[in-house]
Amino acid sequence: MSWNRCSPWFARSMMNTGEHIGYGSGPVQSGKTERNTALTALRERLEDGLAKSRLTKTQLAARADLGRTTVQTAFQSNGPVPSAATVAALARALKLSKSELLELRRIAVDGNGGLAVWDNSGDDARACPGRPIKQWNPHELEVHPAGPALITPGSKAGTGRLLPGYVSRAHDRVLADEVHAAGAGSSALVMLVGSSSTGKTRACWEAVQPLAGRGWRLWHPFDPTRAEAALADLMRVGARTVVWLNEAQHYLGDVAHGERIAAAVHQLLTDSAREPVLILGTLWPEFAAQLTAQPAPRAPDPHSRARELLAGRTVVVPEAFDREALAGAAALAENGDRLLADALTRTSTDGRMTQDLAGAPELLRRHQQGTPAAQAILNTAMDARRLGVGLHLPQAFLTDAATDYLADLDYDQLPEDWAERAYAELAEPVHGKQAPLRRTGIRPRRRPPGKLDSTTVTRTAAAGSGPIFRLADYLEQHGRTSRHLLCPPASFWHAAHAHLNSPDDLNSLANAAQDRHRLQWAHHLRYRAAATGSTHAQIRLAELAQFAGDRDSAEAFFEQAADAGNTIAMVRLAKLKEASENRFVTTLLEEATTASDAATTDVETMMQRAQAQARQMREENLGAEAWYQRAANAGAVEAMMWLARAREKRGDKEGAEVLYQQAADNGDTSALIKLARLRERHVDIEGTGKAGMHEPNGHMSGAESLHQQAADKGDIDALLQLAQARERGGDNEAAASLYEQAANAGAVEAMVRLARAREKRGDKEGAEVLYQQAADNGDTSALVKLVGLREHHGDVEGAETLARQAATSNDTEGFILLAQMRERSGDEESAESLYQEAVNAGSTAAMVQLAQLWEKRGDAQSAERLVQRAADLGHTAAYVQLAHLREGLGGLSGADALYLQAADTGRPVYTVSLHRWPWGLDPDGTPTLPWEQSRQQRTTSPEGE
Repeated sequence: MSWNRCSPWFARSMMNTGEHIGYGSGPVQSGKTERNTALTALRERLEDGLAKSRLTKTQLAARADLGRTTVQTAFQSNGPVPSAATVAALARALKLSKSELLELRRIAVDGNGGLAVWDNSGDDARACPGRPIKQWNPHELEVHPAGPALITPGSKAGTGRLLPGYVSRAHDRVLADEVHAAGAGSSALVMLVGSSSTGKTRACWEAVQPLAGRGWRLWHPFDPTRAEAALADLMRVGARTVVWLNEAQHYLGDVAHGERIAAAVHQLLTDSAREPVLILGTLWPEFAAQLTAQPAPRAPDPHSRARELLAGRTVVVPEAFDREALAGAAALAENGDRLLADALTRTSTDGRMTQDLAGAPELLRRHQQGTPAAQAILNTAMDARRLGVGLHLPQAFLTDAATDYLADLDYDQLPEDWAERAYAELAEPVHGKQAPLRRTGIRPRRRPPGKLDSTTVTRTAAAGSGPIFRLADYLEQHGRTSRHLLCPPASFWHAAHAHLNSPDDLNSLANAAQDRHRLQWAHHLRYRAAATGSTHAQIRLAELAQFAGDRDSAEAFFEQAADAGNTIAMVRLAKLKEASENRFVTTLLEEATTASDAATTDVETMMQRAQAQARQMREENLGAEAWYQRAANAGAVEAMMWLARAREKRGDKEGAEVLYQQAADNGDTSALIKLARLRERHVDIEGTGKAGMHEPNGHMSGAESLHQQAADKGDIDALLQLAQARERGGDNEAAASLYEQAANAGAVEAMVRLARAREKRGDKEGAEVLYQQAADNGDTSALVKLVGLREHHGDVEGAETLARQAATSNDTEGFILLAQMRERSGDEESAESLYQEAVNAGSTAAMVQLAQLWEKRGDAQSAERLVQRAADLGHTAAYVQLAHLREGLGGLSGADALYLQAADTGRPVYTVSLHRWPWGLDPDGTPTLPWEQSRQQRTTSPEGE
C-alpha cells in the first residue's frame, strides 16, 4: 500500500485497522469508509496510550487540562470527531505523536479530499518536496568526495565515489540527540558552523541515516537558485522530512529572500500539523557572525529573523581532529580504510583530516606553485570574493584584473595565449575532483515573462558577461585569511568598473574601496552600481548628496530606490520631504511675523496663506506623509511608527492605536510600549489624577497588559519597564520578581543594567552578584566592570583576586585585567609577564596591549612585530591602536605607515585618513591627486563610524 508521501506512517495505521486500500490507480476506499477508518485508528491510538499510561480518564483530563466530558467524548466509539485542540492536548498528556494523531483526525474530517494516493507519477509526485533518504547519494547533497571515483561496468560516472570511514566527534553527539528527538516527534533545527571542508555536510549526512529506515524523506532546495527554491516550497514540506540547507548563507543571507525564508522556516518548526521535521544546515563562521550580529543603534537590521531563528541552534564544528578523534581514525585505518590511512600520513600532527580528504592541500599547492599567470588569476578571484563579489566571476573581469598582479618580468614574458593556458591549468581537478577555478554556468530562471526583479537583473547581468568561473571553496577561505591585509591593485578596480554588471557586486566593491580610503574608485563604482539598479548605492549617494547640501540630488536618488520598492529609501525620502516642508512653513511664518509694518490682520492672513501653500505643496509634490504611508503599505515598521506618532499628535487616538498595533504585529515590540503609554496618558486625561498602569478600579489596565505582551514576546525593555511601573506603584515585591525574571531568563543586558542600577544606589554586594552572573553568561565586559567595581571601592586585593581567578581558569581576559592593574600600579615587569601569558594563549587583544607597553618603553620594532602578528590573526584594528599611541609619542612618520596599513585592510580611521589624504589613496597606497567629480562632492563624512 502506498499513501501520501508526506505521511508514510498513515498507511501503516490504516492497515492496522483491517481496511485494505489499493496501490496507484487501483481501488480506493470511499470517503465515508475512509473517514470511519481514520476515526477508528485515532481512538485505538488513544486507547493504547491510555492503557500504557495507567491513568484513569479523570486523571487524563486533569493532566491534559481538559474537561472530563470532553475526554469521555473523545474516547466514545459513537461520538463525534474530537477537536484538533483536544487531540493535541491528549497527545501531549499521553506522550503520543501529535502530528500523527492530528493527521488521523484530519482524514476523519476531510476524507480523501486532503490525502492523495501516491503513485509516483504526475502531479502526485509533487505533493511534497524531496524524496526518501535512501534514494539520495551523499555527493548529491554536496558531501565532498574523498578519493577517486569507483566506476563499475554499467554504472554512471561519479556514482561510485568513495567516502572514508566516519569518526564521530562532539558535534556528532549533539546532532544525534536532535535526530533522536525528531524521530520521537519533535521538530528541530541544527546549524553546524565551521570553516570550509571541516566535515559539516558529512556530519549531517551521517546523522540522518537512522531516519532512512523509518520512512523519512529529505529535501534539498537548489533549483533554480537555493533561495528561490526554498521560498517556493517550504510551505509544502510535510511531516518526517529532513530539510537540507547546506551553505545556509545562500538561503538565510539572501538579500532579496533571506528574511522571508527565515520566517517560513520558523513557521515550519512551529506548525504542529507538520511535525516532526528536521532542518539541518551549515555555515562558515563569518556568515554565521553576519547573520547573528546585533545591528548598531539606529542602523538597519537586515537579518533580524535569521538571528532569532539561529539563536541557541548553532553547533560549532572544530577545525581539526582532537587526540580522541585521531585515535578513532587510526583504528579505522588499521581495519583497512585506505583513505584514512593515507590522510593520516599528512594530518597526524595538525589534525586537519577533513580538509586533507577534501583536497585542500592540493588546492593550496596549486595556488602556491602555479604559473605566474595562474597565480595572478587566482589572487584576483580570491580578492573579488573576499571583497563581496558573488560566486560567479566573469572571465573578462578576471583576465583584465590579473595584469597588475604580475611582476614586471613575468608580465613582459607573457605569451599571446597566456590567459587560455592559465584557465586550462586552473581547470585541472585536484584530489577529490575539485579544481582551483572551474568554469560554471547560471541556471536559467523558469518563470513566466513579466517585470524583472532585482534577482533577475543580477542573474541576467552575470549570464550576459561571457564565460563565468567559480573559485574553489577552500581557496576562497584561504584568500580571506592570507590576503586580508592587502588592497587589490589598480587593474582590479579598473576591471571591476569595466566588466562587472551586477548591482550587488558593484555596490560591494564600492564599499570595499571606501573602506580602504580609495575614494576615487569608490565614487565611480558607486555610480556604476546605482546606474545598474543597486538601491543600496542609490541610498548611499542620496546620503552623500544630502550631507553636501544637494537636496535635489538626494531626493532623486532616494526616489530611484523607493520606486524600486526599497522601504528604507521611502522612509528616508519621507523624512527629507518632511524637513523640507517644515523649513518651508517656518520660512513663510517668519516672513509673516517679521512684517513689522503690516497690520495684525495682515499677519494672520499671511500665516493662513503659508499654511495653505504648505498643504498645496504636500498634495502636488507627494509630501512626507504620503511617502510614509507608501512605505508603511510596503511593510516598513518605521513608517508605521511615524504615522502613529503623527496621528497621536493630531489627537487621533484611535488612528494612532491602529498603527501602533500594526507595527507590533510586524514584530516591533516597542510599538506595544508606545501603545501602552498612549493609553496611560488617555487614562490620565480622563481624570484619574495621575498617569499609571492601573485603572481606577485597581485592575490591570490595557497599558499594563500591553507591556506584559511585549515582555512575553521577549522584549527586555518592556519587562524592565513593567518592573519599574510596579515599583512606582509601590508593589516592590512584584517589581523584584520581574527584575529577577529578566535576569533568570538569561538576558545578559538586563543583568548588566540592573547591576549598574544597584551600583548607583550604593548596593555594592547586589551589583557584584549581577555582574558575576552576567560574566558567567559570557559577557566579558561584566567581568571588567566587576573588577573595576572592587578596585573603585578600594578593594584592590579583591579585584586582583577576581582577575587572577579568571586568569587561572584559562580566561585570557583575566590575564589582561590583572596585567592592566599591575601596569596602573607601576609594576610594568609583572604586567609584561601577564600580558605575555595571554599572548601565548593566542589573545590578540593582549598582543596589542603588550605592543603598546613596548612602544612606551621605546622598543618600536618589537611593538610593530607584535602588532603585525595580531593583524595576521585578524585583529587589524591593532594598526590603528598602535598608530594612535605612536602619534601621541611624536612618531608621525611611523604613525603614517601604520595608518596606511590599516587603510589597506579596510579599517581606516576616517578623520585621520581625510586629514592626511584628503583626495584618497591610489590602489598602490600613494596619495591620490586632486580629481574632478562629475556629479557629486567628495565625501568628507565619517563613513563607517
